[in-house]
Formats: sequence, C-alpha cells, structure tokens
Amino acid sequence: MSNNISKSNIAKNIKKLRKEKGISQDRLSKLADLSLNTIVNIEAGNNSNPTIETLEKIAKALGVSIDELLKK
Repeated sequence: MSNNISKSNIAKNIKKLRKEKGISQDRLSKLADLSLNTIVNIEAGNNSNPTIETLEKIAKALGVSIDELLKK
C-alpha cells in the first residue's frame, strides 16, 4: 500500500514542479528526451513503476534532484 502512495507522490511532485517552472508536458518530454505519452502516464499515475533512468531524465530536465521527485 505504501508503494501506491509514493507513486502518486511522484506523479504529484512532477506535475507540481513542472507547473511551477511553466513547462508544458510536451516541453518536458522534449527536455527529458522521453515520449509525451510517458510524461502524461507518469503524471496521471498510470505508469506505476517509472525506471530510475526515466526519473533521472525528468529530474535533470526540471533542474531538481531525484529526491525532489520522490519526497512526500
């Protein structure tokens, strides 16, 4: 059960950080070199297990640490 909570936190954190920086999902996908579908699914909580590589790319694109994406 705690896994689902942390995953939804990842989705919320990515969305929050992205919006704070004024970046669209499409722009983030390009900055992170990921498909738009990947970003949309992660933010919607549909990607229940993003890889560490994916999280690294998103964190780098947002200019934050992976810890920022994982925090509660």
